[in-house]
This record gives sequence, structure tokens and C-alpha cells, in this order.
Amino acid sequence: MRVAIAGIVAVTLAGCGGWGAGSSWVNEPLAPEERGQGSGGGTSRSPRPPPVRARTLGAAGTHQGERDRLGEGGGRLVGTFRNTYYDFPRDAAAKGGPTVPLMSASCTEIAKVSRAFHDAVCVQGSGSLASGGTVSFAKRDCPCAEVCPRTGQRICFEALDRGLFPYGRGAAGKPIAPLRTVAADTNVLPMGTVLWVPELEGIASANGGDASDGCFVVEDRGLRVQGEHIDVFTGDPATTAVVNARVPSNTGVRVIVDSPRCARLRGL
Repeated sequence: MRVAIAGIVAVTLAGCGGWGAGSSWVNEPLAPEERGQGSGGGTSRSPRPPPVRARTLGAAGTHQGERDRLGEGGGRLVGTFRNTYYDFPRDAAAKGGPTVPLMSASCTEIAKVSRAFHDAVCVQGSGSLASGGTVSFAKRDCPCAEVCPRTGQRICFEALDRGLFPYGRGAAGKPIAPLRTVAADTNVLPMGTVLWVPELEGIASANGGDASDGCFVVEDRGLRVQGEHIDVFTGDPATTAVVNARVPSNTGVRVIVDSPRCARLRGL
């Protein structure tokens, strides 16, 4: 589970049914952790650039290429959402430095980890221990846990089978996957919703592999992921940097549902 997170294009829509419309997030203030060039835990966020002129899709004057691209992909445009990224910290660099205990929900020690890893995983929600094991968020407000500096919370974790959960577990209780999983406000995009995000199509992991087809699944949520906001799971800080260089955080991405090109992800 994502513990805490997460040029602007304002898009207005009519007839989106229960999905809502517009881009009200453009007028929302950034959370303190979203101000500045980075957060220290792998999630990279850029300062919000000045807004650009709002457009109405489908109206006279809309760029023909944009209409054509949406037509090729099919589906229904929900709106333009705030975009942020999160990843999977690894405690491979403890090596004799100061350590802190990572605690379970029953207040037993899972492992001693580096302070840097603790301060990252308590925000990102899942991570890899130096021993190779995987841990994921279990609950907050644990009296036995260290305080998370960025959130002020005390987070307890659960040790997971690395074979089943190589990148940790999302709020739906399922394994999450890089460049597939997104965290969202499930009052806006219900758990399991399949999305096509055209701006992220063609982005590949920094470690190689196939490029993303721009299709994602809502498999997680976060304390600060609210309203028109998706937080994309990248899997590692290097990939976060690659994605953020191409589509900087908080610039806005189109979220499209019911696109035939993403049919392979339905039912995950």
C-alpha cells in the first residue's frame, strides 16, 4: 500500500457519467513534500509549472492530432489528472551504518534496517530488505514503530514471500508491478480500474525490458493521493528519473477508461 504521497492542461468534459469532469487539481496547493525537485525516498516531483490555456476536447479548435489519437485508442476520457511517481526502496546499503528496527503489527522486530531505508519505505509502502525479503505496509499508528520523518506516522510492516510479492503488495492485497500499477483515490477511480495514459506510452524501465503501452491498473491507494491524481509505480529510483524526465510530475496526464488497447489487463 502506498502510505503517503502523492505545462498543466485543464480539460473540461461533458457527459462523463459518474466519472466526474474537469481538472480541479490545477487549483489545489501542492503538499509540502511535492514542492521541490525530489523527496529523498525515490519519488521525484517537480515544481508545478505555470498553467496553460484550458481547452475543451472535441470543440472547434481542438488539435486534430489529439482527437485522432484518442480515437485510435478508444475509450472514454475521464480528465487530466495530477501525475506523481513512487518506487521500491532497497536496503542494500546498510553496511555497518546506524540502524533502526522495522516492526511488525504485533510489535515484533522484522529486521534492523538503515535509517535511510526506513525513512523511504515508511513513505513508499513496500521495500526490499538487505536479506532479500520483501516488506509491505501493515498498519499505521503503531506505538512500537519509529516515527516516519516525512509524515510523522509510526508505520508497522508485514514480511512477505518475495516470490509472490517481488515488489510488495498494494492496497488491494495483490502484488504490484512496475509501470503497471497506479495508486489512485478509489472514490474517483475504483480499485481494479484499467486506465490508458497516452503520455506514458513508450516509456521503458531504466533496466531494460519492453516499453509500456500506456496501460495501467488501479491496484493501490495513498494517504495523499486524492481527487484527480494518479501515482504511478515505477519499481526503482532510476526508472522514476527516466519517467520524470519525460513526463515531469504534476504536469498533468490524460486518464482514459474502457480503451480496447488495454483489454489484456482487465480481470487482474
